[in-house]
Amino acid sequence: MVCPYCSANDDRVVDSRENRDGLSIRRRRECLSCGRRFTSYERIEDIPHMVVKRDGSRAEFDRAKLLGGLLKACEKRPVPPKALEAIVDEVERQLSESEEREISTQQIGSHVMSRLKELDQVAYVRFASVYRQFEDIEAFMDEVRNLVKHRS
Repeated sequence: MVCPYCSANDDRVVDSRENRDGLSIRRRRECLSCGRRFTSYERIEDIPHMVVKRDGSRAEFDRAKLLGGLLKACEKRPVPPKALEAIVDEVERQLSESEEREISTQQIGSHVMSRLKELDQVAYVRFASVYRQFEDIEAFMDEVRNLVKHRS
């Protein structure tokens, strides 16, 4: 490992720990030339999962983007961020357990919506309005009516 301070290529590992996610290892290193310490992370190189969008285009799965959409749907709602992270973790687990390297936005969206429906119905409707791309107020009202009907 090249030292970020003096560019020497001679160091020793002082401490190794598994990260919280269990998918990477954090190593504290000490440069044997200058004596300064730095941190490196090791992660298994993985083939990225691709998301197939409605128009057929593909993009790399982005955890932060999904979490951002959930945070937006739950804005000013009593939903704990850990619950949203758990939903994103479930989607990532679903991806990693699948032999397929691609997943459609419909699959992701339907899983997220089913979880949001249990968590917070206002957040569910907010997420659904973007995910289902309601074109008019009537489509939106139909979704709210279905939600109220299933609640009774």
